[in-house]
Amino acid sequence: MRKHFTSGFLILILLSGFSAGAQISPGTLAAVHSSLEGMSNCTKCHELGNKVTNSKCLACHTELKARVDQNKGYHSSPEIRGKNCTGCHNDHHGLNFQILRFDKDKFNHNLTGYTLTGAHAKKTCTDCHKPGFISNKAIKAKKLTYLGLGTECLACHADYHQQTLSANCTNCHSADAFKPVTKFDHASTKYPLAGKHQSVECVKCHPIITKNGTKFQEFSGIHFQNCTNCHVDVHQNKFGQECKQCHSEVSFMIIKANNNFDHSKTNFKLEDKHLVVPCTACHGSNVNAPLKHDKCTDCHKDYHDRQFMTDGLVTNCADCHSTKGYTQTSFSVDRHNQGKFILEGAHVTTPCAKCHKKTEKWSFREIGTICTDCHKDYHNGQFTQDGKVTNCSICHNSKGFEQIAYTVDQHNKGRFRLEGGHLATPCFECHKKTGSWSFREIGIRCVDCHKDIHIDQIDNKYYPESNCSVCHKPSRWSDIGFDHSPTGFTLAGKHAAIACSACHYKPDSTGRAIQKFAHMSQTCTDCHPDTHFKQFEVNGLTICTKCHTFENWNIPNFDHNTTAFKLDGKHQNVACAKCHKKITNNNNTYVLYKIKEWKCENCH
Repeated sequence: MRKHFTSGFLILILLSGFSAGAQISPGTLAAVHSSLEGMSNCTKCHELGNKVTNSKCLACHTELKARVDQNKGYHSSPEIRGKNCTGCHNDHHGLNFQILRFDKDKFNHNLTGYTLTGAHAKKTCTDCHKPGFISNKAIKAKKLTYLGLGTECLACHADYHQQTLSANCTNCHSADAFKPVTKFDHASTKYPLAGKHQSVECVKCHPIITKNGTKFQEFSGIHFQNCTNCHVDVHQNKFGQECKQCHSEVSFMIIKANNNFDHSKTNFKLEDKHLVVPCTACHGSNVNAPLKHDKCTDCHKDYHDRQFMTDGLVTNCADCHSTKGYTQTSFSVDRHNQGKFILEGAHVTTPCAKCHKKTEKWSFREIGTICTDCHKDYHNGQFTQDGKVTNCSICHNSKGFEQIAYTVDQHNKGRFRLEGGHLATPCFECHKKTGSWSFREIGIRCVDCHKDIHIDQIDNKYYPESNCSVCHKPSRWSDIGFDHSPTGFTLAGKHAAIACSACHYKPDSTGRAIQKFAHMSQTCTDCHPDTHFKQFEVNGLTICTKCHTFENWNIPNFDHNTTAFKLDGKHQNVACAKCHKKITNNNNTYVLYKIKEWKCENCH
C-alpha cells in the first residue's frame, strides 16, 4: 500500500506542476551525477516506487555492464556478483561526495581476475591505473576509473624487442623482474648451446644497437647456419665452411679427425660408414703404423661366432653386408632359396629377425625347417600323429594362416560329411564357437550346433535323440521330408501340398506365431471355418468328408438320395441354388441346406 501511495504522490506532484524538488530529493547528487538533478530525471535512476535498481545503473555504465555480461572483472567475482550497486556506490550526499571509495590498502585485487604477483604486488594503484595505459577513448576520458586496462604485458610496458619476439612476455620473463630472464631456456631455440657456447656472454652473439631511436638488443634474425657467421675462418675457406668436420664446440684446439684427408690414395678407400669413423678408431694414436685391412674381421669382431665358415676360415662379411652398415644386407631371397628352406608366400616378406633372431643373438644354423619350429601350435595338440604335431601345410600354406587349403573332400573323409547348406557354412560357425578354434569333440548331431526349437513340442518317438534329419534336409530348414502317416493323420490331397507352418504355426492374439505339434485336433472345423454354421453337426461334431474330399471343397460324391428328400423326376436336374438359398441368421449369411419343410407349396 505504501508503494502505491508513494507512486501516486509523485504523480500528483508532477501533474500539479508544484516545484518541490527540495522537499522530495534526499540530497544533492555527487558531481559525477550532477547532470541528473531535477524531478524530471528521477526515473533515470529510480523505478517508480522502488529504490535504485542495478539495471538502471548498468544502463548508463555500459562499459561496466559489458564486463559483467562477459563474467569478467571485480563486479563478476563471487563476493560482489548479485549485490546492489547502491550498497557500495550510493548518492545524494552532496556535490563533493566520492561515490567511488574503498580502502586501497585492504582491497583484494584477486577478485578482479588479475592476481598481483612479484613486482606488481609492490605497485600503488595509480602506477597502473592511469589514462596513459587505457586504449578505450570513452573510458580514458573519465576523471577517475579503474576500468580499461589490458592484462597483457604490453598494455603497460614498452615493447623493448620492437615486435621481433612473441608478445607473450611471460614466455621468458617473470613478474618479479625483467632481469634476469629466469624462464628462458636456450635449448628450446633452434640453436641449443653446447660446449664453450654455454659460457659465452649473451651480448657477444646478441649485440645491443640503436633501433628506431631506442636501445635494442638483437635476439631474432641471428644467423647461425655456419660457424663463420660468428667466427673468423682462419683457414680462409681452404677446407670449406663445415668447421665441425674437424672441430667441436669444446675447443678449436681439439681436432676430431682430418676428414679432408684423401684416404683413397692408400690401399683402403673409405666409403659409406667408414667415412664417418674417427681416424683413431682404426689407427689409434699412431696413424702411420701399418694396419691390417684385407678382411672385415681384421677390424670387426665376428658377430656370428663362426656360423659362416669356408675351409676353416670365416667367410667374407661382404658376401652379405656392405660398408653402408651391418643392418643392411645384400643377402637376397634367391640366395636364401638355394638353401634348405625356400622362402614362399608370406615368408618372402617376413623380416629376417623373426626367424633368425629369436633371442638376443642372430642364429643361422639348426633353427628348424618345420612350421612349429617357428610358429606356436595354435591348435594346442588337436592335430597330432605318432605323438608329433601334424604338418601345418596339410591345411595351411605359406601365403598365410588365414588361407585354408583344407577341402570339402578332405572334410568328407571324416565323421561329418558336408552336404547341402553345410557346404556354404563358414568354418568358424562350427569350429570357433568360443574365442579359440576347436576341431575335436565338437559334436556331429544337429543339436550340437543348432538350437532345438521343437523341444517339449514334438514327441521323442517322431525324432529320436532330437535327430532333426527325420524331418529336415541339409539343403535348408524349409525342405521338409517328414512322413506324416505315423501321427494318425495322413496328409492327402491339398493337405499334402501346404507348408507345415500353415497348421503348426498359428498366430496368437498379438500376431506372434506359436508352434504347436502335440495334441493337434483332426477335426476339420478346428482348422477350417464351418461355413454351414453347424447345419450338419451330429453329436457336436461336423464331419466334412461326408460331402467333401481333400482335393477341394467341391462335392462330387454327395448323394441327395441319402437325405430325407430323394430327388426324382425333374428335381434331379434342378440347380442346388434353386432350392438351397442364402439366408441371414444372427448376422451370419449362409446357404440353407437343412430345410425343415419340403411340401410342394413351399417351393412352387
